[in-house]
Amino acid sequence: MQRTDADAGGSGGGRILALDLGTSSTRALVLSADASPVPGALARHKIGALYGAAGEATLDLHDYIEGLLGCLDELQQNGHLADITAIVLSSQWHSIVALDNNGAALTPVIPWVDTRTVGLDLGSSFDERAFHARTGAWLHRLYWTRRIPWLRSITSPAGFAGLPDLVLERLTGERVTSVSVASGTGTLNLADGGYDDEALAVAGVKAEQLPPIVPTGWTGALSSVYARRWPGLVGVPIHPPTGDGAASNVGSGGYDASTAAVTVGTSAAVRVVHPIEDAPELPWGLWRYRVDDQRAVTGMAFSAAGNLHAWLTGVLNLESPEPTGVEIGSSNVIAIPFHAGTRPPDTVPGGSGVYFGLSFDDSAADLLAASLQGASLEIDRGLRMLDDLFGRPLEVVLGGGGIDASAWWRRCLTATFDRPTDVCAEPEVGARGAAAVALGLTPSPGGEHLEPVAAEVERVRALRPRYETLRALAVQASTETSNW
Repeated sequence: MQRTDADAGGSGGGRILALDLGTSSTRALVLSADASPVPGALARHKIGALYGAAGEATLDLHDYIEGLLGCLDELQQNGHLADITAIVLSSQWHSIVALDNNGAALTPVIPWVDTRTVGLDLGSSFDERAFHARTGAWLHRLYWTRRIPWLRSITSPAGFAGLPDLVLERLTGERVTSVSVASGTGTLNLADGGYDDEALAVAGVKAEQLPPIVPTGWTGALSSVYARRWPGLVGVPIHPPTGDGAASNVGSGGYDASTAAVTVGTSAAVRVVHPIEDAPELPWGLWRYRVDDQRAVTGMAFSAAGNLHAWLTGVLNLESPEPTGVEIGSSNVIAIPFHAGTRPPDTVPGGSGVYFGLSFDDSAADLLAASLQGASLEIDRGLRMLDDLFGRPLEVVLGGGGIDASAWWRRCLTATFDRPTDVCAEPEVGARGAAAVALGLTPSPGGEHLEPVAAEVERVRALRPRYETLRALAVQASTETSNW
């Protein structure tokens, strides 16, 4: 079943079931009609990725989907699946699964953290800058233009799909994808919303081997095999998934070109949602994906954020997640947060994190403060590029688990950006954003408002030149080391 009229699947004042397909967990939660979480209506299934010495990082597809279905069972058992009038999905971008002739999985789910790849020889006539401007992506292992040739080198696939496509197929019986999810594959022509001919040629695949792209107004319905399992969901419209970055922006309150949303979860990103029509020319250092049929999201991502915070608090055995007693911008230690490498177009490999200026006077709190400051300065690099792109200093909203975990980090980001920030009070920004995209909602941050403190701003400003010099040295050293 599918409907493509603009009004299909509106919440109609009822409740919304949101499925959030993350890398470390999958969650099902119930939202009110305004996309606020219903207290207690949350079920979570933890995901354990399998890692290997050769760069492997895989997710078990069967375990993932069965875990998600188990979350729905839990909500059902607790009486939370009544009065549901819409089902929405937020999903990790970039994942891929190779499929056989019958559509069965030949491989586990390959998420963005997997580093295995093969080289591409496209000749001197290939213009990667024009390719990037058209697709919003680079020829990097994150994207299907590199993933598919690598998968062909290890198996004999007949087709390919992403994790959200296969979840949607399990629920509805239809294997389709959204323009948002397709944009994260690096094979989408951003302007027309269809697969890009050159990207398909680079990947060595035909469009019919990939899931068809459905319009934003498309809805599916729950397969009849689940009618007895979740009777309250029968006939409820299921909306196409939204990529988690786009969903997080909208869910934080950053849904137009006046506002940059800074999301700090396991990794971090700074992004701006804007109309796809007459979009500003994309700089080489930023990516661009789609939110829906009318909007794009442009930004920069960073591999070290909440994962860095969690690692350091564990390694140092800190009782508090805060660098207690350390003033923002005051630490003599400079941390270059390349522990997990960098995202494209930079090519710094994982294991390149550096601490400069250590002395016997430094405490665990100094190291934590330096790490959070380094991550803040990295995010600020992306924010400044977006300021330039959109021709003005952007308003900023902060959201995500890392933001929620540390008041010191919120203040540090505000001082580093040297502008006021608003904090999103809702931690489930992806689920909230998926509901907002599907149903046309415009949520507000709803949290605290922070003003930059002049003394903190000055200390960070004085710190910045030293940080940039040492960052350049770290990039050079990591490049030289990778060539040994």
